[in-house]
Amino acid sequence: MMMISLLVFNPVEADGVVVNYGQHASLLAKIDCGGACKARCRLSSRPHLCKRACGTCCQRCSCVPPGTAGNYDVCPCYATLTTHGGKRKCP
Repeated sequence: MMMISLLVFNPVEADGVVVNYGQHASLLAKIDCGGACKARCRLSSRPHLCKRACGTCCQRCSCVPPGTAGNYDVCPCYATLTTHGGKRKCP
């Protein structure tokens, strides 16, 4: 009986970040934004600008699409972030 109570009442730790959106909470997996953005921006003509923008998008969305361009369908949040001028923010 003691073993069952430990299994039932013992909290489970997850490797993630809880983000609260009002009444809703989401558990997002941690991502290495630096490594993901380094790979994403490796062919960019302006690597520092690309990595800075990618890093901001990665922090907000907790994902970076694979490859050096495109593949926005893998990370819809990344694809929807825009600048004040309405241009796509994320490389």
